Amino acid sequence: MAKTGTTTKGLRAAIERSGYYPALVAEAVESAVGGEPVSSYVVHQETTFDSNEVRRHVTVLVLTGTRFIVSHTDEQPADGTSPSPYATTSTESVKLERISSVVLSRVVADPESYTPGTLPREVVLTIGWGAVSRVDMEPANCGDPNCEADHGYTGSLTADDLSLRVSETGDGPDTVRQTLAFAQALSEAIAAAAATTTAAAATATGAR
Repeated sequence: MAKTGTTTKGLRAAIERSGYYPALVAEAVESAVGGEPVSSYVVHQETTFDSNEVRRHVTVLVLTGTRFIVSHTDEQPADGTSPSPYATTSTESVKLERISSVVLSRVVADPESYTPGTLPREVVLTIGWGAVSRVDMEPANCGDPNCEADHGYTGSLTADDLSLRVSETGDGPDTVRQTLAFAQALSEAIAAAAATTTAAAATATGAR
């Protein structure tokens, strides 16, 4: 389930419709948003199966004029720290200027007959701001298939702070559209923030 919109009232309503500890989730998200107007948001719930247990997870993404806010809430079974099931919720607030990458991956069926505007079968939104990075390493080579020398390792560093996957089959076409809309709004906001920063720097330089 995913909902997107452009008002604080709509955000609260979307959280309540998700039915996943709405009072807890709403309080955490609204506390992080504070008094800023909401530009766009997505509420996404997923259910996973762990052995004989069913666990739910809700992710709330919120875009304001200056920040990107992400909230995660998970439910946990009773364990050594709690005799009854419990939930954990966390929020992170990121200035738009800190976001280093917004990667939108689309999976499209029958690409040879694709027409612009066709809804992707699956979308993965990955957002990086430097809090979490993934390093992929593999043995380096020189291109000579007969070379047996040790060339060390090569790798790539990828920002991987948030990855949200939605599919038409699992989440419905509206969820895919909503994720695309949020990704576009976030990209536009980041570009606007960067332009404002550049203009301010140019003004400060000219005033010296």
